[in-house]
Amino acid sequence: MQPFKLDLETIRTRAREKMADGPITGAYKADRQQVIDVLNEALATEITCVLRYKNHYFMAEGLHGEAVAAEFLEHAEEEQDHADQIAERIVQLRGVPDMNPANLHTKAHAEYTQGGKLVDMIRENLVAERIAIETYTEIARWLGDKDPTTRRMIEAILETEEEHADDMAGLLERWDREEG
Repeated sequence: MQPFKLDLETIRTRAREKMADGPITGAYKADRQQVIDVLNEALATEITCVLRYKNHYFMAEGLHGEAVAAEFLEHAEEEQDHADQIAERIVQLRGVPDMNPANLHTKAHAEYTQGGKLVDMIRENLVAERIAIETYTEIARWLGDKDPTTRRMIEAILETEEEHADDMAGLLERWDREEG
């Protein structure tokens, strides 16, 4: 292994010359516009999930409705936090977060579904979480070491999405035992 060495003079010169680039330095190896485009898809996915969970929160009724609604609300709040993180990262990358409602259905990985039967809401949320898990895993792999900051953010969001899927799967299992 070679010793760690930096050319600090060159780094300092580049830092001064390209101050308008903010956090984007010569060490950034990803295609910035492509990353922004992918993050806008993730943003649309998170906003769609917020809207679906909020709808399901308000529409949940029945014997288990109150408890399941509380879970839906908690997930909606966490999905909103994810959307905020993604939007902030897009801005850091000198992009524009696309929050145009007209674009959500074409960019989001997950689908928006209205409330209905409580068990159907749980199933739809589990499907959406599984889609997010698979697509965010692929995004993290795609980013690799070209944009470690974005990759770590996606991985942290992925961890929460896995928890959400586990929650929905647990609710569905309980439903099947009690109602099935």
